Amino acid sequence: MKICLTASSGGHFNQIIKLLPILNKHEIFFITPATHMKRLLKKYKTYFVSNPVRNPFKFVIHSFVSLSILLKERPNVVISTGAGLTVPVCFLAKFLLRSKIIFIESFSRIDSPSLTGKMVFPISDVFIVQWKRLLKFYGKKAIYGGSLL
Repeated sequence: MKICLTASSGGHFNQIIKLLPILNKHEIFFITPATHMKRLLKKYKTYFVSNPVRNPFKFVIHSFVSLSILLKERPNVVISTGAGLTVPVCFLAKFLLRSKIIFIESFSRIDSPSLTGKMVFPISDVFIVQWKRLLKFYGKKAIYGGSLL
């Protein structure tokens, strides 16, 4: 199975790399702006992209870049911990490639959902929260998975 791991820099990225030990038997690639992690990611195929940071023009460019990566790699599953740059990756993979989407709401979201979580929730196949309090926002479809950290 081919898996795309996508997350923005910082805490989102630190959370997604915690999944590597359980995913190592699969073919993995990353889409991330976390260029400071090049050494950690050297054994994985990695696409470093710019973060659109809620800029509509950059968002469109990032969407086209993400589309070219997804068409080249054709993942079966996309796993994301957010944030914004992962939205087009999830939507493009879901609707163009029929990839399964697994979204893990950030550990920092304790009392309210993230904007990315709210956007990706409707298309996710599996939606995991790291705090039980968030279940009330997402309903029965969400799963409490505990902390990645």
